[in-house]
Amino acid sequence: MYKKSLAGLLIGTLAIGLFSFKTESERYFEIAKNLDVFATLFKEVNTFYVDDVPPAQIMRTGIDAMLKALDPYTTYIPEDDIEDFRTMTTGQYGGIGAVIGSRDGKVVVQMPYENSPAHKAGLAIGDEILKVNGVAVTGKNTDEVSKLLKGQANTTVKLEVLSYGQNKPRHVELVRANIMVENVPYYGMLDKEIGYFQLSGFTVDAAKEVKLAVQKLKEQGAQKIIFDLRDNPGGLLHEAVNISNVFVEKGADIVSTKGRVKEWNKTYKALDEPLDKSIPLVILTSSRSASASEIVAGVMQDYDRAVLVGERTFGKGLVQATRPLSYNSQLKVTTAKYYIPSGRCIQAIDYAHPNEDGSVGKIPDSLRVAFKTAGGRVVYDGGGVSPDVEVDQKEFSEITKTIAAKGYFFAYANKYKAEHAKIPAAKEFKLTESEYQKFVSFLANKDLSYTTAIESELEDVAEKAKDGKHYDDIQAELETIRKKVSHNKANDLMRFKAEIQEVLEAEIASRYYLRKGYIESTFDDDPDILMAKQVLSDPQKYSAYLKAK
Repeated sequence: MYKKSLAGLLIGTLAIGLFSFKTESERYFEIAKNLDVFATLFKEVNTFYVDDVPPAQIMRTGIDAMLKALDPYTTYIPEDDIEDFRTMTTGQYGGIGAVIGSRDGKVVVQMPYENSPAHKAGLAIGDEILKVNGVAVTGKNTDEVSKLLKGQANTTVKLEVLSYGQNKPRHVELVRANIMVENVPYYGMLDKEIGYFQLSGFTVDAAKEVKLAVQKLKEQGAQKIIFDLRDNPGGLLHEAVNISNVFVEKGADIVSTKGRVKEWNKTYKALDEPLDKSIPLVILTSSRSASASEIVAGVMQDYDRAVLVGERTFGKGLVQATRPLSYNSQLKVTTAKYYIPSGRCIQAIDYAHPNEDGSVGKIPDSLRVAFKTAGGRVVYDGGGVSPDVEVDQKEFSEITKTIAAKGYFFAYANKYKAEHAKIPAAKEFKLTESEYQKFVSFLANKDLSYTTAIESELEDVAEKAKDGKHYDDIQAELETIRKKVSHNKANDLMRFKAEIQEVLEAEIASRYYLRKGYIESTFDDDPDILMAKQVLSDPQKYSAYLKAK
């Protein structure tokens, strides 16, 4: 009996081995065959197509289409884009240190970095760039202008700039520098006990910046901390590990990666003593917090180290690596999924099993699997990191979104700055009633046309009534409602005064105090920050959120 079973096992093992070998051989044959077909097809198209075919362009289209079938994070990086890619991963580039944008067909300075060459040379938000080294930039897109502004550190760039309210442009000569985009653009005290810092990226030295911010806040008297990860798209994995290590025990598992290449699978641990493993901590998350920011938020939740406040995160549980290709190009390819300490992977979209039409869907809540934190709290995989305290997000009115989209907040803030030499500290700055009325007057001759949801629904009803031959029966009622809605829209500047004023104050504050001023101006209106302060101000409530129910 034993011999028979052993013989069967050996035969079965051999059969499996042969089957696997055959399958792998067939796979390589399929690859070789299809590469040959592709090369032959490209040659035939290039030879016989009716018009000239640009080889690089058509090949790039083919590569992009192929990678699009996988996931949005697997991308081809041609040689021309390598510098931009390095900037994204290192946060460093040679340039003048200013964010530029397009406004009404003009290239304008949107935000100079503090103490950058642009800032020191007096470039301000709203300044229009007319020429770069004698090259007119009118009609060029921001990417083209950005490339003209960037260059090796210690090289000179000459700009022709027109400032708000000026009739004549001025010439500015700047010396480019190595610009390091800050991962922590702001840290400061919200009150006597609560410190706050914002992390906007995970480029090189992000963990050092976080550690420094926490140290400085504690020196300023912080006994509790709010860590803002909202809208952070992620970045370098090892920076997420090191940032987590600031708050959790040395030797603790932070994240594990598992992929097809088994040799690359790895568990990352906290290697250093934490800076502070007990200070009360709230982490703010949003639906645009992704990747490395989700690792940090998830680790803090899995170890019951922080209370998460805000929205469920994006749900990107995938890891990318770069692979060198010919002619200095690269492939950024998804190589693994990551798993946080509870054992869950928070990947929300199932790219491995597309629908018949090629689309992909989110993993339904019904299929999410339960895991437990260190303290026994139930958490789930497959859909981002859910906050412990969910906050209803503010939806701005149509009038506010229209003013922003048409650039009227931006334009009026420039006007205000030209007319007012200084304002109070950003945290304290408030527009008076008369100043708000001046903004209303500024908008009087501006195009504020927009369509409300009610108006869209009314037109939909009208169209359906016409199709059904019932329009005449309800025409009078529809017209009455239209007039009512139109009348209400005329009063929207007053009805939504509070939120409009809130946005305008932040925009104006940025003209005097740059990005830090914009951030500080929002503190008293930010629902997530207000909730975080509430949680931290009640030790019993804070502790209750971190205990198993």
